[in-house]
Amino acid sequence: MATIRRRGHKWQVQVRHRGQRAISRSFNLRRDAEVWARQMEVQADRNDLPPDPTALQRFTLADLVARYRDTISAKKRGYDRELYILTPFLTHPLCSRRLSELRSDDFAAYRDERLKEVKPATVKRQAAILRHLFEIARDEWGLPIRENPVGKLKFAGADQRRERRLRPGELDKLLQAARSCRNALMLPAIGLAVETGMRRGELLAINTDHMDPAHKSLTVEETKNGQPRIIPLTDRAIALLHDCMTAIVRTDHGPIFPRTANAFRLNWERIKKKAGINDLHFHDLRHEAISRFFEMGLTVPEVAMISGHKDTRMLLRYTHAVREAVLQNLQKCKSELIAGWNSMIGPLWFSSFSAPCSVW
Repeated sequence: MATIRRRGHKWQVQVRHRGQRAISRSFNLRRDAEVWARQMEVQADRNDLPPDPTALQRFTLADLVARYRDTISAKKRGYDRELYILTPFLTHPLCSRRLSELRSDDFAAYRDERLKEVKPATVKRQAAILRHLFEIARDEWGLPIRENPVGKLKFAGADQRRERRLRPGELDKLLQAARSCRNALMLPAIGLAVETGMRRGELLAINTDHMDPAHKSLTVEETKNGQPRIIPLTDRAIALLHDCMTAIVRTDHGPIFPRTANAFRLNWERIKKKAGINDLHFHDLRHEAISRFFEMGLTVPEVAMISGHKDTRMLLRYTHAVREAVLQNLQKCKSELIAGWNSMIGPLWFSSFSAPCSVW
């Protein structure tokens, strides 16, 4: 309820509501105090009173970044990448600001500053982390943040997503270079990446216990989106996995690729150099695999089941493969249609001239 009292030459209004912070304000005129009191009572009934600004004055952005890094990022599979982003960010002057002082234009200025130094994709990744940071602070840490200051940042510019596919002869060059690699697992790893579309981290995380030879399937537990998936295995994929098992000597169950991510990366770079290919990432093999799935005629749900995409709109990146398949189907259907018409119209056309006519 609202209480209005005279304090000197002004009218003071105090609004209290159970479960919410009491707010007060002073006015020169009583009618202005009454209007404001009614407005605040309506907001109190909706549990929508303005937040306590003193709660945001007690914390700096650095406090939130450090807490997020140590409690939230530490639980993610991409902790190393977020640690690499957040730790240098703590030294930026923006982190010394109080939360009550931060506005969207502050982060817009920081975005423009970073765009002069790094690519837009790098700034987008950092902005996504900061956006999630403020959501966690509001929803889980109880800070009265009414609007996410990073939520409405815009990033203009061309799409930086890679569309690289294997060019003719490149896969043979890679496999030939992998055969001479001291790491015997690189050859089947490259083949599996093209055959299944698995990411590098997913390949390194698969275990012998994840294989189901009876059902020709493989369970991928450590995925990018955190949800395990089961992918079907072709005969070639099973043969490649068998090659992995025979390429190393093991005494018990364990990882199929017992190598660190850095060792795998270094081997991949040496193979590329030996094959004479410079502009190819290992992740491009996944793009190649998914494009091939569409070219084989698989539907979007079928490809999503194999690739693990939760949002099927992400598969629109591979419309070039679908477009080529659609064109081939159109040409095939058109040829069959023309052949059918010719088979039907030809005899009729001939008989119309050969049959006798009563008028003549």
